[in-house]
Amino acid sequence: MTEFIQALKKRRSIYALGDNLPQSHDEISALVKEVVRESPSSFNSQTQRAVFLFGDAHKKLWSITEEALKPLTPAEAFPNTQAKLQSFAAGTGTILFFEDMDIVKNLQEQFELYADNFPVWSEQASGLTQANVWTALAQENIGANLQHYNPVIDEAVAKEWSIPSQWKLRAQLVFGSIEAEAGEKEYMEDSKRFLEFN
Repeated sequence: MTEFIQALKKRRSIYALGDNLPQSHDEISALVKEVVRESPSSFNSQTQRAVFLFGDAHKKLWSITEEALKPLTPAEAFPNTQAKLQSFAAGTGTILFFEDMDIVKNLQEQFELYADNFPVWSEQASGLTQANVWTALAQENIGANLQHYNPVIDEAVAKEWSIPSQWKLRAQLVFGSIEAEAGEKEYMEDSKRFLEFN
């Protein structure tokens, strides 16, 4: 098995997170910045953006999310939602992934033939970047799980951290020390997933 495949297998959704990492915030930021720089984008447009939330800022995000979800969640279901959000807040930090939509719009204007594709390619670049960062964190024994509370929290997040208006929130990667391993992963049968021709 190649090192690359081993890295992919190591990347799992870790929900039991703590704030007991040996890496400093600066070390984590430096790693993620390098991964984002090396992640591909269409036309090398580099639309991906990342915001790092540590400490009180990290906890504030999940408080904002709780406030946003409370009026949208049935009262009887809210305690479960609240517990889930508190498990995220127990981690070390959150990386917010954004796409710079001004770049996407400029590319649409420059290359009209592909205009409809640029938002799709932007989403693909974002997904590639998220997966690359997540895998890189796993290689450092940092647990993480990927969340998507956008667009419910978009406005509050933008206001709290003065996010540029052209940045569109795409995902939230929560990370921290691994307090419990992920369960066994189940795989779909290859016959249902792949076709091969000679």
